[in-house]
Amino acid sequence: MNLLLFESMFDKTHTVFTAESPEEGLNMLRDDNFQVVVSDMKMPEMSGIEFIEVAKQNYPDIVYYILTGYHITQDIKNAIDRKLIKKYFQKPFSKAEIEKAIAQDVSD
Repeated sequence: MNLLLFESMFDKTHTVFTAESPEEGLNMLRDDNFQVVVSDMKMPEMSGIEFIEVAKQNYPDIVYYILTGYHITQDIKNAIDRKLIKKYFQKPFSKAEIEKAIAQDVSD
């Protein structure tokens, strides 16, 4: 449900791809040219942080964000401090906040 909501909110301004698993997401990154990845923190098989750690090894130029249902955790803070992710967004997310971050961070 969250994937469909996210896609429907952003598909008019961005090309949006969604993946149902970390493996599917990593395969998508290999097959296309992405500027931004927004990963949910809670995923099957691994956390969003773990997914981004793997992805960033192979695709370091992508801007990565985490979407979480919780306030900032120590794992998210550490990921920001290590520059693994640019920012986190809390659910329910603000479309305007995400749009602003993408516009700013992709143009940097």
